[in-house]
Amino acid sequence: MTVDEVAAEARACCLCEAALPLGPRPVLRVSATARLLIVGQAPGSKVHASGIPWNDPSGVRLRDWLRMDEAVFYDECRVAILPMGLCYPGVLPKGGDRPPMPICAPTWHPRLLPLMPEIRLTLVVGTYAMARLLGKGPMAAKVQAFATHLPHHFPLPHPSWRTIGWERRNPWFETEVLPELRRLVAVALAEPV
Repeated sequence: MTVDEVAAEARACCLCEAALPLGPRPVLRVSATARLLIVGQAPGSKVHASGIPWNDPSGVRLRDWLRMDEAVFYDECRVAILPMGLCYPGVLPKGGDRPPMPICAPTWHPRLLPLMPEIRLTLVVGTYAMARLLGKGPMAAKVQAFATHLPHHFPLPHPSWRTIGWERRNPWFETEVLPELRRLVAVALAEPV
């Protein structure tokens, strides 16, 4: 099957329908030519409503971290977006979104990732994505030791408002991590010489 055929199946997925408060609406962007892959957590309620990944304040912060405009970010020929959970999982009783549905990544990632052979760099965004792709452990330690995950993976905290204070307490993120992130993303998206 082609990546477009599998993506169509993923967009029609209703495996978790009974557990999803707003029903299924899988949100992903994939292509056989994408060079950068962003693996986040799961769509929030705003993304569920729009159907556009990272179309919320977290997406604005992520694009700022990357120094990437919307035209490039949403060019699925260059940038693929495949979260751990494709649908909005709902809200926790004390606030914040519920974790991604646990069946989602094991069902769709193994089917889609092999169909994207041009991926040069994967941004691993948030603790759920890090746990699956990089193993369990403290998020800050993984981000600070980003070089140990290269050349394939680059761990990042989730860019929600909750990380603003974390960034202030960890100035190395802005001075050491973000410049290298931007450089490596530019390299990944560059045309071959």
